[in-house]
Amino acid sequence: MKDLRFNSVFDIIGPVMVGPSSSHTAGAARIGKVVRSIFGEEPERITIDLYESFAKTYRGHGTDVAIVGGLLGMEPDDERLADSLKIAYDKGIKVAFVPKSDKVDHPNTTKITMVKGDRKLTVTGVSIGGGNIQISEINGFKISLSMGTPTYITIHQDVAGMIAKVTDVFSSRDINIGTMTVTRESKGEKAIMIIEVDDRKDHEEILKKLKSLKNMDNVTFFE
Repeated sequence: MKDLRFNSVFDIIGPVMVGPSSSHTAGAARIGKVVRSIFGEEPERITIDLYESFAKTYRGHGTDVAIVGGLLGMEPDDERLADSLKIAYDKGIKVAFVPKSDKVDHPNTTKITMVKGDRKLTVTGVSIGGGNIQISEINGFKISLSMGTPTYITIHQDVAGMIAKVTDVFSSRDINIGTMTVTRESKGEKAIMIIEVDDRKDHEEILKKLKSLKNMDNVTFFE
């Protein structure tokens, strides 16, 4: 008999959420919130490309309001989720939904582009079921981020020595880095580090230390 293991109760009963579908609502909202955390600030313009199942049912299943709600910082069970499009409009944020006919690896796929001034971030996310998500691409770089591992995402200026300063914060606390992805908008502009670690210990102190580093703009911790 196959041994069934679950990481949490959410793997069995699903997440608390507003909406008809964990994949189309809870997962979509979580993708949006992760993208907002990576971007680090409220955008001026949002373009949301939707693929396959998302493209066909995004209005009826509430995927549109869920993604935008996440991009505004809302949780999947936030009562304001249903009004997220109006809230974005009232804030002056321009939102465009673009259903795509391209074939992709997973039917619940979205590519979100956030813009503010000269800053631009593009993230591809997948809702894999039960409210669980994966981030598969950031600014054209292929990655595999499941959000099931303790993960730090930093936004910082692309200057010499930043990677060394960040990794020193972890090594000084004897925390091993499992994977690290580094990308940048362009030379000398905003850069991103995605750091998956083996241990969540001291994460509040690590966040505080990382945020205090010179040229660091934003740090987010997920687990």
